[in-house]
Amino acid sequence: MNDNPLLDFSDLPRFEAIMPEHVAPALRQLLEENCQLIERLTSDSVPATWQEFAAPLSDGIERLSRAWGIVGHLHSVKDLPPWREAYNAMLPEVTGFYTDLGQNLGLFGKYKAIRASAEYEGLTPAQQRIIDNEIRDFRLSGAELPEEQKPRFKAIQEELAALAAKFSENLLDATNAFCETIVDESRLAGLPQDAREAARQVAEKAGVAGWRFTLQAPSFGPVMQYAEDRVLRARMYRAYATRASEFDDSGSKPEWDNTPLMRRLLELRAEEARLLGYAHYAEVSLVAKMAESTQQVFSFLNELADKAKPFAQRDMAELRDFARAELGLDNLEPWDIAFASEKLLQARYAFSEQEVKQYFTEPKVLNGLFNVIESLFNVRVKPDQAPVWHEDVRFYRIEAKDGTLVGQFYLDLYARDEKRSGAWMDDARGRRAVGAAVQTPVAYLNCNFSRPVGNKPATFTHYEVITLFHETGHGLHHLLTRVDELGVSGINGVEWDAVELPSQFMENYCWEWPVLQGMTAHVDSGLCLPRALFDKMLAARNFQSGMQMVRQLEFALFDLRVHSEFDPSGDKTVLDLIQEVREKVAVLFPPEWHRFPNSFSHIFAGGYAAGYFSYKWAEVLSADAYAAFEEAGDPFDAVIGQRFLQEILSAGGARPALESFVAFRGRKPSVDALLRHSGMIDA
Repeated sequence: MNDNPLLDFSDLPRFEAIMPEHVAPALRQLLEENCQLIERLTSDSVPATWQEFAAPLSDGIERLSRAWGIVGHLHSVKDLPPWREAYNAMLPEVTGFYTDLGQNLGLFGKYKAIRASAEYEGLTPAQQRIIDNEIRDFRLSGAELPEEQKPRFKAIQEELAALAAKFSENLLDATNAFCETIVDESRLAGLPQDAREAARQVAEKAGVAGWRFTLQAPSFGPVMQYAEDRVLRARMYRAYATRASEFDDSGSKPEWDNTPLMRRLLELRAEEARLLGYAHYAEVSLVAKMAESTQQVFSFLNELADKAKPFAQRDMAELRDFARAELGLDNLEPWDIAFASEKLLQARYAFSEQEVKQYFTEPKVLNGLFNVIESLFNVRVKPDQAPVWHEDVRFYRIEAKDGTLVGQFYLDLYARDEKRSGAWMDDARGRRAVGAAVQTPVAYLNCNFSRPVGNKPATFTHYEVITLFHETGHGLHHLLTRVDELGVSGINGVEWDAVELPSQFMENYCWEWPVLQGMTAHVDSGLCLPRALFDKMLAARNFQSGMQMVRQLEFALFDLRVHSEFDPSGDKTVLDLIQEVREKVAVLFPPEWHRFPNSFSHIFAGGYAAGYFSYKWAEVLSADAYAAFEEAGDPFDAVIGQRFLQEILSAGGARPALESFVAFRGRKPSVDALLRHSGMIDA
């Protein structure tokens, strides 16, 4: 068994050697080792102390979580049948182990004993925070349930994990099932050259003539934004909107319909909440968040909606008037929105996103990103070597000024058929003390951008650049921690509604002229982005910001309501509920056949159930944090940069997020900076 590469924790994962057949033997060995460890630690011979109980338990589970993390990562970026089977085969066993762990009264009792002992006062704040979090998490895991209810709670956890994995797989399969092949070149009118060339390569690879478009973002996005062929836009829109639903427009199969999965997920979450003594699942979700109650979150979201909706209504009216007068679109359909918006942007600000995209070439963007990190946080980012899961993946190291290794990260930029959609950061390894040494953190940064076409470098839209900075912000939160206790180092232990603070903070640098000067070079001429073009981008920064904000509020309110007041066994459907939400906050109403919930992975297959509001909640924090630099008149103010590093990034989850924010800002957060950044109050 020692030759199983998944059991090699000596350094970085051996991606070149790890195969699906390694998964079950490695995980079963680690599960057995952990069961033996738990049996030993819960015996009377082991005292309830940090050194003899809490630290060894953390060390033992770390190996299991790292191995399972590798498997989960490969399931996300390499979702081919052998990896899907290997992941799903072990999912019930791993979920069952963690559920049993969370309900183990022997472990729970020892954590409570530490909390009640004299030793607790002598622990570091980080160690105290871990003990407090563990006690909270044992309660949320059903440790205090009557023994006869624990098997049911465990069964719920196992079924929830399987349903979430299936939801994600259905969405990926439905996304990949659809393609639109065009043989008449005149139907490509309006499409940028790079989008045409990418479509031609997809068709060529499939062995068909013409141009082939898919529902992956780099293919779908340009069609909706630029294609003059309204029939093509409508067909692509319908396919995208009906993925993983009862409709087959996207090539979906009946077994890929996520509708029954959503209902079951919501039933199980509601049952879990009842077992734990909560009124609904949203209450369970908020226990480990900054927000204190569902009512507080509803008030927050509704207040933002009241402020944003007039701006959104104005945005929509302007778009309809423009589409009618300039584009001859008397009836603006949902598949016209992105197209008409791009035309309005060009008319009003005299530039196009496609024009801007030619300046954001991949090598310059990465160089500019790394310069921002280095300037702000006094570190160095350098290329590094490591085994990878795909030839496109790059690997980097972050060093302190004296050359000391701080952390490392993988960068997987391009879309692939076997890779789930969206952009995300995940941790490969957390920082922790190991004896006298320190295990440095490692992160995965994943995006779904267009790959290079021909012999030119890849070019990114400004939105994609912002996405890259966002995910890197999550990565920095994980990598620049100075906490040596695994349970609260990096993003571990950070409240979910604060975890977006560093990511959204980093987005601001995509709007700073000195940054863009250094991170742009035209794909053909090599020239930097012209200042005049940047000024147009800046003028357009809040273009349709009202529409964008109410769209996010629609998702957040739907998520909170579906997890607090929706009855999955009642007559009302999730579609009825989202329609109710739209009638309150939305200005854009999709067709009745639109099936947005069926692809809402964040809440049905990710960690955002009853937590999607976190994006807006943390945006208040991030905008206010960035305002500290604005007030100083320098986005790279060294003193403020070091304070942000020390009080926010380095602190990780070692203290409540509000305490970290107040330590950085000197006061509690204010919503004013977010409204100002969104163009909703005067500067």
